[in-house]
Amino acid sequence: MINAKNTLMSAIVAVLLWLSCAAGADSLQSANTLLKVSNSAQQFSEQTQDHIKKVLRTYSSIVAMETGIELPNTIRSAIADCYSREYDWSKFERGFADILSQHLSTIQIELLIGFYRNESIPPAQIENFKNAIRSAGAIAKNSADLIYKTGPGCVKQDARIISEYLSNAGLKTSHHGRIE
Repeated sequence: MINAKNTLMSAIVAVLLWLSCAAGADSLQSANTLLKVSNSAQQFSEQTQDHIKKVLRTYSSIVAMETGIELPNTIRSAIADCYSREYDWSKFERGFADILSQHLSTIQIELLIGFYRNESIPPAQIENFKNAIRSAGAIAKNSADLIYKTGPGCVKQDARIISEYLSNAGLKTSHHGRIE
């Protein structure tokens, strides 16, 4: 009798775990669909390109103001390549989907998919939709944390190649970082 109870209990636990995993997989699959219909990959890529332009402009301005010379295209390309590589969408897509599935229910994700597909929100689901929108701040924070933790960044590499370039040009940086 005890063995039968244990076997039954084990079977119930196994079924519940399987259902839980299946629900999580459905939520993750829906989250991936949401990322696609919301055009997140393109938006992420555009933001990355905008960031690269700002970084290059900043570095170029600093070097020009301190030395009077312009960063050559080879240095600018090496810097841009690093950011493009380190902040490639494929490195973050799975993490973003995980974040969405952690913060939103499957129903909320499906409502957002419908929204991006220009489908109307059923009146009975308006509160769920509002709750999904309210989750945006937490999703954005966790997404920023993911980017910070996943991408090692390029600042150290940037500093190294700019310093090497300046050194090869006969300029050196002091311990304060100023060009002498």
